[in-house]
Amino acid sequence: MKIATWNVNSVRARQERLLEWLKSAQPDVLCLQELKCTEDDFPMEAVRAAGYHAAVHGQKTYNGVAILAKEEPRDVVKGLSDGVDDTHARLIAATVGGIRVVSAYAPNGQSLDSPQYEYKLEWYGRLRRYLDTRHNPDEALVLGGDWNIAPADLDIYDPKEWEGQTLCTVRERDALQRLCAFGLSDAYRKLYPDTQRFSWWDYRMLAFPKNRGLRIDHLYVSAQLVPRLTGADTDREARKGKQPSDHAPVWLELRD
Repeated sequence: MKIATWNVNSVRARQERLLEWLKSAQPDVLCLQELKCTEDDFPMEAVRAAGYHAAVHGQKTYNGVAILAKEEPRDVVKGLSDGVDDTHARLIAATVGGIRVVSAYAPNGQSLDSPQYEYKLEWYGRLRRYLDTRHNPDEALVLGGDWNIAPADLDIYDPKEWEGQTLCTVRERDALQRLCAFGLSDAYRKLYPDTQRFSWWDYRMLAFPKNRGLRIDHLYVSAQLVPRLTGADTDREARKGKQPSDHAPVWLELRD
């Protein structure tokens, strides 16, 4: 079973790229982030023609998440549903092939002195409570998304340059660690603990050709799924060409 995650940075702007990647990569499940459209504007018919069902939690202009799957997603839940007044469409969950899949788009955080930075940390705490309330560590669970955090210096092209900046601060990394303490493992790091691989490159300053990137898109798996991991990687080819997303798809494979 192949499960992937991809921040497409506007699904309408990147529709052809999305359809091409679905055709070539053939994931069983694809978590999408930053749709930048409502559910009504999502290219449902084109995705269906490509052989995929879609569960969508959209928002006009900003955010937006979805789960695409060859098998129709069941028991769809949108948002954190925790009573907090938050209109951001950042999370959707569904069951596919006996696995509970969560597609998440974490807040960026802006700058350290911004209210958005505190919102980001609070959002991570809310997501941990969501897991504690709705799930248990023993179930088959995959969280895929743009987490907007590089977990370690190995995940940064130049740790000194990024020291103390949003996406790489100690408080953000601690928040991510608390989330993973629920019982989640980083699929890529489980298989490749020492290999440097990036998933995001700035559009500016030739960052992609120079491979000046960060690994901020991850797939997390519960303990039940760790023994089934057979592969994981970033599809760097999908970042090439004209008008790409600034993120590349990240995927994992599970044995049946």
